[in-house]
Formats: sequence, structure tokens, C-alpha cells
Amino acid sequence: VQLQAFGGGLVQAGGSLRLSCAASGRTLSGYHMAWFRQAPGKEREFVASLSPSGRNTYYADSVKGRFTISRDNAKNTVLLQMNSLKPEDTAVYYCAGSTSGSYVNTQEADYNYWGQGTKVTVSS
Repeated sequence: VQLQAFGGGLVQAGGSLRLSCAASGRTLSGYHMAWFRQAPGKEREFVASLSPSGRNTYYADSVKGRFTISRDNAKNTVLLQMNSLKPEDTAVYYCAGSTSGSYVNTQEADYNYWGQGTKVTVSS
């Protein structure tokens, strides 16, 4: 499966953005999906994940209550709604998929499919 993330941009602190991850080549309905991010000078970190059905989600503490991950299997996409954005949310965001494990996979090595990143910049 090929993943493509888009929707990044420049937003002021307190604003919102919605990222999308579109898949081609195969349906995402059986995949655990996740978003990771990498800030300048830092390692890539886990943001959020969800189960193939979309019923189970898991979030990093830093985004809990502000970000919402969801999926539309009919459209073969995964979304990340980001609200109340902070300057520290500035990063390149990546979507990732896994055919095994669980929705609480938080390590990069747990995912075997990756999209290219989309850059999010939050100004103060």
C-alpha cells in the first residue's frame, strides 16, 4: 500500500488543521494506522493511532484532548484533526500503517508502511 499525507500548513497558535492520509494500492480497512511527527532537531515521535475498525484510539499525552484520529474506510483515508495547536506541535507529520500488532503500537518499528511527511508550522 502507498500512503500519502497532506493538509499541513502554517497556522497561528490556538488554531486548527486537519491532516489526511490517503492510501492507494490496497484498502486500509485491515490496517492499524498511526500518525507520528518529527520536530526540527528531534527524533520522530508517536502522536496517535487507531484500530482497523476505528473504534479504538490511543494518543500521546502531549496531544490528548486536542487531537483526534479517525478513519473513513470507504474513502480509504485516515484523518488527524488538530485543535488548539501550540508552537511545540510544529513538525513534519507522517502517517503509518501496520498489518499486525495492535492499535497501541507506539514505536516506529511497529509500522511497515509510511507516507511522506506533511509539514505543520504553528506560529506563536
